[in-house]
Amino acid sequence: MAELKKGLEGVIAAETKVSSIIDSQLTYAGYDIDDLAQNAEFEEVIFLLWHYRLPNKEELQDLKEKLHEYMTLNPRVYSHFKEYSTSKVHPMTALRTSVSYIAHFDSDADEESEDFTMDRAIKIQAKMASLVTAYARTRQDKEIVKPNKDLNYAGNFLYMLRGELPSDIEVEAFNKALVLHADHELNASAFTARCAVSSLSDMYSGIVAAVGSLKGPLHGGANERVMSMLTEVGSIDNVDSYINKKIENKEKIMGFGHRVYKDGDPRAKYLKEMSKKITGETGQSELFDISVAIADKMKEEKGLIPNVDFFSATVYHSLNIEHDLFTPIFAVSRTSGWIAHILEQYRDNKIMRPRANYIGETNRTYEPIENR
Repeated sequence: MAELKKGLEGVIAAETKVSSIIDSQLTYAGYDIDDLAQNAEFEEVIFLLWHYRLPNKEELQDLKEKLHEYMTLNPRVYSHFKEYSTSKVHPMTALRTSVSYIAHFDSDADEESEDFTMDRAIKIQAKMASLVTAYARTRQDKEIVKPNKDLNYAGNFLYMLRGELPSDIEVEAFNKALVLHADHELNASAFTARCAVSSLSDMYSGIVAAVGSLKGPLHGGANERVMSMLTEVGSIDNVDSYINKKIENKEKIMGFGHRVYKDGDPRAKYLKEMSKKITGETGQSELFDISVAIADKMKEEKGLIPNVDFFSATVYHSLNIEHDLFTPIFAVSRTSGWIAHILEQYRDNKIMRPRANYIGETNRTYEPIENR
């Protein structure tokens, strides 16, 4: 009998050209994350993950134009948000439902040709930004903001969310966050997406499944909880006592350590840099200072260093983004990776069907209900 591997740890379940983590270094289609974080637009990364190469000038422009064209939602989708915008619906629940809902307006949702598949991929990627921003504005009774053709994907997200043109530094910070979160090898949500479409279900189903997986606190949501922690700490003078108490009570401190990276998350340094820059720009430097103090304390006490979630919290907060939108933003970025894995699964598919070790009772017989 095959050996049980809880959480499938160490099990190779797929071959991929999308991304890799080797010796604690992340690459997208062979490009080092350091190279991409410093140079690439998110749209270039989308193309790279889907085609395993960077776009030329014409291809990039074509992708940008299509993303802008598809960002506007069907009016019924905007109305749909009003049905639950005033109740206590978690934004990830709203996103999961709305991704399923927009499939109703795609008449080609089940077409299988490559042209239709790639067009559908662009539609979904474009509309993810609109779904998150439209829901966020609807629940605040604000008017929907349509995309601006002069802005890139990162800029349009901020514009549609806040209703005002973002600054260059804000676009730079958000673009970098999108690039850094785009894919991460065979993580839980990417694997979920591949499992869903391995039955040859449609792409929307794969994305809905992935959103559901990301909603879980062990996958998405860490940066939201980091921000809650920073709020609780309140002052740099409280860092030592706060962390000491957490350690004493054996409570998990969010934003540190990683199941795959043993020598530190290579993405974290870029968000630390952006956090310092944008908290300074917005007059919130104390948040960065508290974050650094917590990071220093955790390294000293536990030998742990921050992962990508830790400094992304202060970046998003400084962009005036509501804290419960942090995980949906993760989904907006990670959709590019989910789609890449879905496309790859379609190209070389075998339905996912692992086995399980049965550990329950055996040799039982049915008894009539009056004897039970």
